[in-house]
Amino acid sequence: MPNGLHHKKKKTSKRKPNPAFMRPVQPDDKLAAIVGSQPLSRPELTKKLWAYIKRHGRQDKKKRTMINADDSLRPVFSGKNQVSMFEMTKLVSKHLREPRRASRRREARRKRR
Repeated sequence: MPNGLHHKKKKTSKRKPNPAFMRPVQPDDKLAAIVGSQPLSRPELTKKLWAYIKRHGRQDKKKRTMINADDSLRPVFSGKNQVSMFEMTKLVSKHLREPRRASRRREARRKRR
């Protein structure tokens, strides 16, 4: 180091996931055909969706950011034959809702206020 100066290395802590992403979501019937019907967190859902895409070779060979729909993906992709991976996340979120139990508790809290 020049002039005998030593820089202390910053301690980097592992980034903590946002609790909202870790909250379970319930896929609707169209999405459940791909990822299963159990409530799961968004990261788990994304992993399962990508596993399906890779396993069935749905990623476009030339333009890797594009996903080609098959009969199972087309209803999730609003009938489109091809979507970008960025558009896919937006379309998939339309097929999610909170699991029933959490929604009922929240409604009960609202009524008490």
